[in-house]
Amino acid sequence: LVAEIEKKITEAFEVFDRESNKTADVREIGCIIRSLGCFPNEAEVQELVAKMEVEEPGGLVHLEKFLPVMTKVLLDKRFQPIPEDVILHAFQALDENKCGYITKDDLVKYLTEE
Repeated sequence: LVAEIEKKITEAFEVFDRESNKTADVREIGCIIRSLGCFPNEAEVQELVAKMEVEEPGGLVHLEKFLPVMTKVLLDKRFQPIPEDVILHAFQALDENKCGYITKDDLVKYLTEE
């Protein structure tokens, strides 16, 4: 199980390893984590990054530092997505006309004003 998880993490990391040197830009870490099916908020991403000993300057994270942190996150099932029924309920609350969709203008209004 651990070997499978580590393989999955390594493959996700390599997508963002632009130089093929087992490093990724620290600014990409949140994207990598989310590509693995974990959905931490930005504060939680920063908490994880702090455990990865970011190389300065340049803000690079080495795979060897990323791998154990993310393996533990996946084994502990941290940062799971919100259940589908909760998202559907939230959508239905926003779909005041019960038409099955939300207009772009309404979505912008909800996200910026309410």
